[in-house]
Amino acid sequence: MHETDMTKALIVTVRKWWLEQPEKPQISQVHLTVGKFTCVEPVSLQFAFEVQTRGTFLEGAKLVIQETPLIAFCHHCQQEYHPEIGIQYACPTCRSPMEDIRSGRELKIDRVEYSSDSVESNYAPNI
Repeated sequence: MHETDMTKALIVTVRKWWLEQPEKPQISQVHLTVGKFTCVEPVSLQFAFEVQTRGTFLEGAKLVIQETPLIAFCHHCQQEYHPEIGIQYACPTCRSPMEDIRSGRELKIDRVEYSSDSVESNYAPNI
């Protein structure tokens, strides 16, 4: 279950930012973008986040996951297509192997929502 390791890395990244803040903000939500081709199970990631944040600065924060579809581009046909993960990766028209992935490999922190001294804000890391 690589979701556990991914969650640890997520917590370390957010904690580093959090520790740099003069007033330690209360984080309410962490927004992630996760591509379908990363093979990350959102339910497992949610569970790992809930378990690993208990008793930490992120306790009570919500993990919001936005999934992006797998989209490939066939240079031979000059068209985008949606491969079926685990079933069919080749271009459905000419059967060329999938070479150019346009979407689906993302795994990044999109933004962190937090409040500090009655002020709500967002932090979008440059990761």
